[in-house]
Amino acid sequence: MTLARWSVAWSPLQVPALGLHVGGPAMQTSQKDFNNAVSQLKLLKEDPGNEVKLKLYALYKQATEGPCNVPKPGMLDFINKTKWDAWNALGSLSKEAARQNYVDLVSKLSASSESPSPEAPAADRKQPESDSLVVTSGDGITTIRLNRPTKKNALTTQMYHDIIAALQAASKDESPITVLTGSGDYFCSGNDLTNFTSLPAGGPEEMARSSAVLLRDFVNCFIDFPKPLVAVVNGPAVGISVTILGLFDVVYATDRATFHTPFSHLGQSPEGCSSYTFPKIMGSSKAAEMLLFGKKLTAQEACAQGLVTEVFPDSTFQKEVWARLKAYSKLPPNAMRISKQIIRDREKEKLHAVNAEESNVLRERWLSDECMNAIASFLSRKSKL
Repeated sequence: MTLARWSVAWSPLQVPALGLHVGGPAMQTSQKDFNNAVSQLKLLKEDPGNEVKLKLYALYKQATEGPCNVPKPGMLDFINKTKWDAWNALGSLSKEAARQNYVDLVSKLSASSESPSPEAPAADRKQPESDSLVVTSGDGITTIRLNRPTKKNALTTQMYHDIIAALQAASKDESPITVLTGSGDYFCSGNDLTNFTSLPAGGPEEMARSSAVLLRDFVNCFIDFPKPLVAVVNGPAVGISVTILGLFDVVYATDRATFHTPFSHLGQSPEGCSSYTFPKIMGSSKAAEMLLFGKKLTAQEACAQGLVTEVFPDSTFQKEVWARLKAYSKLPPNAMRISKQIIRDREKEKLHAVNAEESNVLRERWLSDECMNAIASFLSRKSKL
């Protein structure tokens, strides 16, 4: 399917402002110019992003069919509803004006795609698949940094794959310590809910099955990681970024961090082995407050309950934490690895079993009406912000 007829993977946290010229006389654009623009769009070297593709979809429909003339899709049909909204928002814009806007937009995209990026030489530029994750090594530490600060480091499906690959590589490199942290103000805001809006050919059942397998494999990488694994929680943490903390060896947090697991609010259930690790760490009652009722903990509360190792003032957080980690990285690496093995190995079998059970339960939850309605309600509230 071409970009001209593209099916949008909608970002639920932002309703795109189309920013189209809907008033005034339209310049004359021939059908040939329009067809050339459709063909030119296929040659773009870079994906223009969901917001732009949504504009293109709406303009294409308006230019070829005129004002929106089909019934509005149901609330749970996220993708088609978003496409319908974009097309319908063009109102009575003429076909000629829509063609002109479409041609102008494609022309801008083509010019931008052909211009070299001034940010870095081609040899130093990151590969597209690593844009949301930065992995560096130095001072005896491999750092895996979530790098979507404008999206609060929300995890896309691709990021799950990238983190798995980064952990597998870090388990074999020469750094004695591995760190997971975030860029910007957030550690991680949990799953990017666009993960739930792009259905594969197999429909919801296939999406739920593949997502459950990916989640299980992701958590297994933390369970099996052989070296000291440290979370440097630089800001608020939500969902999966909280539940996996029980699988880390040390968790350092800024006093600005919060810890939130709103599973019930979204019709879902715990993951990351938290159904086992949280009661063990903080007791069944405190764990229930977080996992059943979604109680948000401050950094100090999380530390008092054993989820966080130590809390630092935000003003000195980075300096103090990294100085400490650099000192730890000079300890004999084999001794640390063997010590972790003694501490962790007796529970590995249990953790893998818990992870498999949690993933299977979530697969069923994702297909339930309750979960679908809860996510739809969440997306609806966000779209009005």
